[in-house]
Amino acid sequence: MRTIRGGAGPVMIGRDGELRRLAQLAASREPAVALIAGEPGIGKTRLVQELLGTLPAETVVLVGQAEPGSLSRPYEVLLDAIDGRPEVDEEQLAALADARRNPVERLHTGLSLLADLIGDSPAILVFEDLHWADSESAALFERIADQRGPRLLIGTYRPDEVTHRQPVAGLLARMERRHTVTHVRLDRLNPAQTAALLAAATGGPAPMRAATALHHRTGGNPFFLEELLRALPANDVEALVDQPLPWSLADVLRRQIDDLDPDSHRIVEAAAVLGQRIPFDLLADVTGAGEDELIAALRDLVTRGVLVESGEDEFAFRHALVREAIGDQMLGRQRRRLHEAALDALLGSGGSDPALVAHHARGAGRYEDLIAAARRGTELYLSIGSAYQALQLAEMGLDEVPDDTDLLAGAARAAWLASLLDDALRYARRWRDLAGTSTERAESLYLLVRIAWEIREPDEMRALTQDIESLIAQLPPGADQARAMTAIAQSSYLRDELDAALLWCDRALELAEEFDLPGVRLTALVEKGSTLTERPHTAAEGRELLSALVDEAEKAGEWVLAARALNNLVHGEPPASPIEHAELLERMRVDAERAGFESLAVATYFQGRARLALRAGDLNGAIEALEEGRAQDSGYQRRGRWADYHGVFLAGLYLEVGELDRVEKLITDLKALPDNPPVTIPGLVFHLACRRYDLAGAEAALDRLFTELAGQPWRSGEQAHDLISAALELGLPMHRLDEMGVKLLDAEVWDAYRTLIEAQLAEAHGRHAEALAGYLSIAEAHIFGPATRGTVRVGAARCLLAGGRHAEAVAQAEAAATLLAEWRGWRVAKLAQVRAQLGMAPADAASAVTGPAALTPREREVAVLVSDGLTNTELARRLYISPKTAAVHVSSILRKLGVSSRTEVGDLVGRR
Repeated sequence: MRTIRGGAGPVMIGRDGELRRLAQLAASREPAVALIAGEPGIGKTRLVQELLGTLPAETVVLVGQAEPGSLSRPYEVLLDAIDGRPEVDEEQLAALADARRNPVERLHTGLSLLADLIGDSPAILVFEDLHWADSESAALFERIADQRGPRLLIGTYRPDEVTHRQPVAGLLARMERRHTVTHVRLDRLNPAQTAALLAAATGGPAPMRAATALHHRTGGNPFFLEELLRALPANDVEALVDQPLPWSLADVLRRQIDDLDPDSHRIVEAAAVLGQRIPFDLLADVTGAGEDELIAALRDLVTRGVLVESGEDEFAFRHALVREAIGDQMLGRQRRRLHEAALDALLGSGGSDPALVAHHARGAGRYEDLIAAARRGTELYLSIGSAYQALQLAEMGLDEVPDDTDLLAGAARAAWLASLLDDALRYARRWRDLAGTSTERAESLYLLVRIAWEIREPDEMRALTQDIESLIAQLPPGADQARAMTAIAQSSYLRDELDAALLWCDRALELAEEFDLPGVRLTALVEKGSTLTERPHTAAEGRELLSALVDEAEKAGEWVLAARALNNLVHGEPPASPIEHAELLERMRVDAERAGFESLAVATYFQGRARLALRAGDLNGAIEALEEGRAQDSGYQRRGRWADYHGVFLAGLYLEVGELDRVEKLITDLKALPDNPPVTIPGLVFHLACRRYDLAGAEAALDRLFTELAGQPWRSGEQAHDLISAALELGLPMHRLDEMGVKLLDAEVWDAYRTLIEAQLAEAHGRHAEALAGYLSIAEAHIFGPATRGTVRVGAARCLLAGGRHAEAVAQAEAAATLLAEWRGWRVAKLAQVRAQLGMAPADAASAVTGPAALTPREREVAVLVSDGLTNTELARRLYISPKTAAVHVSSILRKLGVSSRTEVGDLVGRR
């Protein structure tokens, strides 16, 4: 096998889907063609290398690479591929290189060479950098594509370097017409993938701030990032943010403009100073170039791939590092004069983007203008949800006036919204310490309470709450006192002191009414509604309150409050309608994005998707959502409750399906984190021990769990059901089961969960009539998802069977089978046991029922949407599942309905 020459980075990130597609083509043992497109450094060579590493030993691999100047060297790619292979026939090689022979003969010689090397073996043939390939190599590629046999033909190329004058342009067009081509387009890494690459290279998660900055600096180009990493000082990723460009990388970047004429060179240098966005008129003002001259120069720079047209009369560097490399070569005085010219032009025009003004004011050394722009820009960017940009502007201003409380407030809020909690804490504390008014102090304390909760510092929360109470005692009734009360309400709610939270909310609402404080009123209502949803007997009132205020908050531009209210609606008692649930989740995401609220727009959104899937009985979809969210977070170094945010939820779902080794790995990962909630690890360890039938381990873990539960002021009925179900499976002694029933519940859990657990324990004691009554009373409980309702039906079937009521037991088992149709794991195993006892066919056996009646509830929902004409991608978006899961549903629907097209689904199902 030939090893790929240069260009492949040490780590591949974010290309799993593309690798799977290519591996499937290679494994099919059918003739196939794949074209991999992407800009330089994007990872085309690395992807091919990863593919070659998956191939069986008998696969013949030939890799040839075109080079700049290959147009004048016929069959350059083939010659490169067979270079150094001793089995190549020397006479054939000479015939291929003989320019006196006609082109057809030489082409057939090339094909003969390949046939001799490959024979009947499976083969992978790779033509690297087709954009440089000679016409003979292009013709050979085309003829290979025409041949039969178990071979995959791969070509890589750079789309931006393909022109009509190159052989590859005609080749691409002909391949499209004559063959089924698999196109693989490699895009730049997104911020999460950039963080993952940094984590893989350094051996640990990257600080979120540094990862974000490096993503902006490199544009997500893997090669640029890897080149910077080569200069990494002692694995210090944060130091890399401001590390000068390595000479080798700067030299590569500057080659793109080496042969520019002096006027164009002057224009591109000015563009480099102007920044990320380059308005045409501003560039004209700074350079003094006429419109025709400037248009010609910009057209040339766009053609070279140096610039792109990013908007109307606006340009940007294709790669930020090119701009950096050009700027680094300029004299300081030269840069300063250009900044001065740009700043004067911007201030003269009025209404300019404060970020541009601040950038040029700093470059020109005009610090009054910088501070004014930083203040204005921080407020502006916060209002439009650009938290990271707001933080950058605030910090530019704070570099000059470190005690400015307006900038400190903006920096603290922006850092919190962007989930940069250490920065948020630092700025918020300084804001509090320098606060010149009671308003500022109340606002800073409100934010500090929230930050302390997110970083899991309960002692800090209590101390802050005492500070706020002292402040309230010093303030007269009015806006400041009311705002301080909402801060205590928030602190009490987050610390599960629900009665205190309601008391402070009502006091704040009274003041808001008396002094006409709409902002305070909205804040207090969010805290009150959120608190009410925590208790079963007030949850409906809380939902009604939150639902009513969302519109009002959105109209007022209070996107953070709107998103928080919607988040509690999504994650609390579920709405009756799955569609309403999905709409709430999407609305929460949109409002969170408008606020720049990273934790709700991203991390919490994935959990919302998982809950939606669970409400639909789709366990695979729920796991898929959490795995995607966890993978997106894996490269970031996070603190507090956002550290491995999805880990506990995902461990619970892995326990559901019986993937116990994965649970053990997650527990190990979670143990490495500081500040886990005390019951988290003991609860998971106990549950895992039960599922592994480790009685001694379960007993020990249960004792630890009881110890930690003593300090937790709330209980979870869902957790109690999961743990008692696991303990029943293990065969834990009855006195221990009864002890669990007491200690895992309190007066505040949902009545349906209390009844379920009482029924489970009654059944374990042999009191089947009592258990049956309990099961039947909660068979339709809305708080339960389909899986739990299915388990209730299975329990009822067992009790009915114990009482000799066979027909009724069968009905309950059939109902359970419908509810658990898209589930797997222990609940389905329990159903299978009871069906076997009843003499019923396995639930997954081929059904005699066909047509629409054979569809599961989820499949009926999908079928209706299919009848409306939705594609798999649109189904995935509507139902918050992956396109792959949507395709599985559609395939199952077609099979059960006995049809072959989506149109026929509409004829059979429609909107009945």
